[in-house]
Amino acid sequence: MNKHVNCFNLHAYSLIIKHIRSHQNMKLKFLVRKNIFNLTKYSCARDEFKGKASVYLDANENPYNQPYNRYPDPLQYSLRKKIAKSKKIYTDQVMLANGSDEAIDLAFRIFCEPGQDNVVAIEPTYGMYKVVADINNVEYKKVLLDKNFQLDAKKILNKTNQFTKLIFLCSPNNPSGNLLNKIEITKIISIFQGIVIIDEAYIDFSGQNSWLVDLNKYSNLIVFQTFSKAWGMASIRCGLVFASKKIIYFFNKIKYPYNISLLTQNFINKQLDKESKKNEWIKIILSQRELLIKSLKTMTNIVEEVYHSDANFLLVKVKNSNYTYNELTKKGIIVRNRSSVLLCDNCLRITIGTENENKILIETLKNLK
Repeated sequence: MNKHVNCFNLHAYSLIIKHIRSHQNMKLKFLVRKNIFNLTKYSCARDEFKGKASVYLDANENPYNQPYNRYPDPLQYSLRKKIAKSKKIYTDQVMLANGSDEAIDLAFRIFCEPGQDNVVAIEPTYGMYKVVADINNVEYKKVLLDKNFQLDAKKILNKTNQFTKLIFLCSPNNPSGNLLNKIEITKIISIFQGIVIIDEAYIDFSGQNSWLVDLNKYSNLIVFQTFSKAWGMASIRCGLVFASKKIIYFFNKIKYPYNISLLTQNFINKQLDKESKKNEWIKIILSQRELLIKSLKTMTNIVEEVYHSDANFLLVKVKNSNYTYNELTKKGIIVRNRSSVLLCDNCLRITIGTENENKILIETLKNLK
């Protein structure tokens, strides 16, 4: 009896979702700010001509000091093509940003009317979502996670209204380090009539599939990733945006023309050929994460709890975070004091370092009085 009821409910739910998705496909025009939808994109010299030429006299460039005298490809086509192939998606589903922070800002400027629209995000989470909301004069609504740093889809959806354009979900989350519940996220994506952004900066350390595998299922899904973490290229400043072709069109429409330099494009292109090295780094970091967890759990005089992590860092609750943080700083060891963040009372966020760095941290903590 229960099996039949469950099957019926599942069938009914799937029909509702199909209707919602169809509705979402028609609503993109109404989600995008009117002025952005009607905006005439700036057309730079390299937009107007494709291919190779023998003489370039179109962009007021210095004819000397090649190849750096020329403006780079504004849409980074060859690099995006290479990334798309590695991610098993289409090139026109990829946009490159000058760090994930540019991607966040572009999302606000595409979808949120200042002084009118709002966004919803979990709390605690990555602080730049709120900073960018404030910069763009967009109301930022927080929904507190539970004590295990997990979300409730109903609470998230209840926080939305007709002016909610974006929902931000960082998974694995920062500063908690855990993956968010996939079933709850699926409910949110399926029911919410706006855009859902899943920030996967730390996904490579989780051992779980990216939401990219579901990118074509949901027309309202945007996935952020980055070269800063697993790829070890934080100083390069390159973020990744994955979404439908229609959404990516608007990201490329409003970004500044040459947001990714030739130096950055060339460097990343070479690094992508070293994926095996990146995977090796991940294995080492995960191994060190487990060793660090074990060591910290033995320090019962200092450590109260080490939270589960699917990232390259640990959230650690200590007995006196300010004292511990200050003592580590005196020894030249810098961690992040997150004790002022909701649900993170007396918590330090500790990045997984090299074997030697982690040993120095452990020995220092053991010697604290």
